[in-house]
Amino acid sequence: MKIAVLGGSFNPIHIGHLILADCVIKELGYDKVLFIPVYNPPHKEMANAASPEDRLQMVKEAVKGDSRFEAEGYEIEKKGVSYTWDTICYLEKKYEGKLTDKIGLIFGFDLAADFDKWKNAEQLSKKCQLIMAVRPDDYRKNSSAGNLNKATGAFNHQEVDFKLEDFKFPFIKVFNPEMALSSSDIRDRIHSCKSWRYLVSEGVFDYIKNRKLYGYTDGRLK
Repeated sequence: MKIAVLGGSFNPIHIGHLILADCVIKELGYDKVLFIPVYNPPHKEMANAASPEDRLQMVKEAVKGDSRFEAEGYEIEKKGVSYTWDTICYLEKKYEGKLTDKIGLIFGFDLAADFDKWKNAEQLSKKCQLIMAVRPDDYRKNSSAGNLNKATGAFNHQEVDFKLEDFKFPFIKVFNPEMALSSSDIRDRIHSCKSWRYLVSEGVFDYIKNRKLYGYTDGRLK
């Protein structure tokens, strides 16, 4: 079985995440994508975050009905700072004897410039098959406009001149459909009573409404 992992804050998980996972399965031949919500990311402070438990449950709601997708709660259950290296080591043990290839590690072009600062980056690049999700605009520039999450520590800078050829680790590309969509924008739309219904799966939509997350209140635009 070929497994790839897609980590993130998923605050909330949206259709763009699901489309990317589908691309990895369809175009790169993976059997399953594990969605892994982070508990406490080492590289940013999450803005307007739902609780870890709510974020994990939204992931579960989003992947229901598609056997190729699975919510993995390891980082939420472990708590503390979430490092990809630790998670991959855990997954190798969990799926020991079932894997037919290296675990695929999916990440966006926006994270590529700082990948060498990840925990055990060199070893991680050998342990996993790195899968970089790129879009046409990524070939021109790397912009973080509209991202309200605050970078921390050694990650607190913008590599605006970073190019795909600057990435020094072996990787394969998956082309992510061009979509002007982010979790930050969805949170803002919910809070500002703007349309957001079809930016998330039906289960996530209902969960946010029922839990009144991100400033949702009864009577606002549905």
